[in-house]
Amino acid sequence: MKKLLLSSVVVIIGFTFIGRLSYLQLFRFSPDQILDDPAIKKIYDYPERGYIYDRDGKLMVGNQPAYDVMVIPREVKPLDTVEFCQLLGINKLEFLSKMEKARIYSPRLPSVLVPQLSKEDYAKLQEKMRHYVGFYIQKRSLRYYNTHSAANVLGYISEVNEGDLQNNPYYVAGELKGRTGIEMEYEEILRGRKGVKHIQKDRFNRDIGPYKNGKLDTLPKQGKEIHITLDKELQEYGEKLMHGKRGGIVAIEPKTGEILAMISGPTYDPALLVGRERSKNYSKLHYDTIAKPTWDRSILAQPSPGSPFKTLNALIALQEGVIDPSTKFRCYHGFYVGNTLRGCHCGGGVRDLNSGIYQSCNAYFAGVFRKIYDKYSTTDEGMDVWDKHIKSFGLGDYLGTDLPTGAPGRIPDKEYYDKWYGDGRWAASTIISNSIGQGEVAATPLQLANMTAAIANRGYFYTPHVIKSVGNSGAIDPKFTTPHYTTIDRKYFEPVIHGMADVYNYGTAKWLKIPGVDIAGKTGTVENYIRVDGERMQLTDHSVFVAFAPVENPQIALAVYIENGYFGARYAGHIASLLIEKYIKGEITRKDLETRMLEKTLEHEYAKPYTGEPFKINEREW
Repeated sequence: MKKLLLSSVVVIIGFTFIGRLSYLQLFRFSPDQILDDPAIKKIYDYPERGYIYDRDGKLMVGNQPAYDVMVIPREVKPLDTVEFCQLLGINKLEFLSKMEKARIYSPRLPSVLVPQLSKEDYAKLQEKMRHYVGFYIQKRSLRYYNTHSAANVLGYISEVNEGDLQNNPYYVAGELKGRTGIEMEYEEILRGRKGVKHIQKDRFNRDIGPYKNGKLDTLPKQGKEIHITLDKELQEYGEKLMHGKRGGIVAIEPKTGEILAMISGPTYDPALLVGRERSKNYSKLHYDTIAKPTWDRSILAQPSPGSPFKTLNALIALQEGVIDPSTKFRCYHGFYVGNTLRGCHCGGGVRDLNSGIYQSCNAYFAGVFRKIYDKYSTTDEGMDVWDKHIKSFGLGDYLGTDLPTGAPGRIPDKEYYDKWYGDGRWAASTIISNSIGQGEVAATPLQLANMTAAIANRGYFYTPHVIKSVGNSGAIDPKFTTPHYTTIDRKYFEPVIHGMADVYNYGTAKWLKIPGVDIAGKTGTVENYIRVDGERMQLTDHSVFVAFAPVENPQIALAVYIENGYFGARYAGHIASLLIEKYIKGEITRKDLETRMLEKTLEHEYAKPYTGEPFKINEREW
């Protein structure tokens, strides 16, 4: 009886184990379990990232082959490390450090030992790899740039870090991921889907063939190509004009919100952040704290907008009914705030709306600003109305573009001034600098370009964006095709646009006219202060210019901001006119303007705070 009972127990336990194992194998199997099985090796097959084309189908970013040396730490056999390091082009300490890092990540999963070998290094190494057990070469693709421009927009890719691995299970060590720009924003579209092969090993750790006859293997799927809104030739030309200058330029197609060019100066060749020299090159660029080539001034710089902001105060005053185009103010070579005279360079005299705009009269717009506030019984009420109008042009907040970074600018409200001055202790005269785009208002070049597009459209804009299409589909996020309307009625834009057109006909940009193209623009000169050794010092003014063209059927609206660029019509105005001609006509006839911008730099201005050379504010340069 005891023997029968013992046999029964053994049989029951045996059937229980067999049943459990069968259940796990047949019904509860998960591909994720393979990760925990040391007898199965995973080999990844990385797809090519999607190509990036400009708005006209010109290739901007493609791919080129590269080769990574991979290691599976537990499979490594004793080797001649000196010889191997010589082949890899690294020293022994670096080799040991990388091996330790690979062991910490996983002794049995592959890690990248040396990334991105060149074709030449790969050819030398491949024939000798059989001598180094536990190491193998994995092919992948790196980015190839068919342009030396647009690094700030295109972005770059680099290896995933520990944070990436923890936050997203898709990635494995050594994989590449978009870090900035389009590469980051459209990472999931561009990266595609990697394939995987599962290799069964025997008890001697030798490959014996595909696991489950390859039923769990997957093929790589190439990333989708995307078309972006940039005009490759316009972007390259703009960066050429920005040589030796610091600032930002944004050009937009008003009827769609598509960004035609987004330029930051100084910039760098995107190819510098590809290959084995990427880390060294990035460190050099990133730690240049003076020129800041990796800081995108087109969407991060937030200077005062200067005189282009006057156009908005004019529109608000027209909408509020406190002025009409014939309303006049006298300029006494400036305007008084109490007993203090604030200067103006328009030449003085009586100004109406048209001449106030094209002569950029500070006194005229100070009077306009006061009238807006005088309409209301309290300053707070006037500020609420003014603030609402200004923000309807997309100022004072993030625009919601498809770029992974940006800055909000600043449009102060009553809470801002209550905190600064105290409730009830400020008035329109206190903040009068806002009438001319100085004071506490701030805007990025992108926001100024969008503001200009709204004026060009006579009262509405589309959210600026860089995506034009994905794959074979022309569909994009509906938020980029939905118009946003300002609080200003369409009829009030015409007299302001007339004044902006006369900036080129009679005003501050009359020397910048482009034959055959009607342009509406507005110059801006922005005061520029820094602290040197704790002392506030005024530097040469920033140069700002906004414009759109043609006046009656706008195809381009842009903003140009040049640090230490003197008056608005100088550096910024020259560059704006050239970019408009380049885009609309496809060629440059104003060779005099072009030669001046290609030859002139502002490096001497940027050096002054560090050399002790005195400033002569806006001194003549030509």
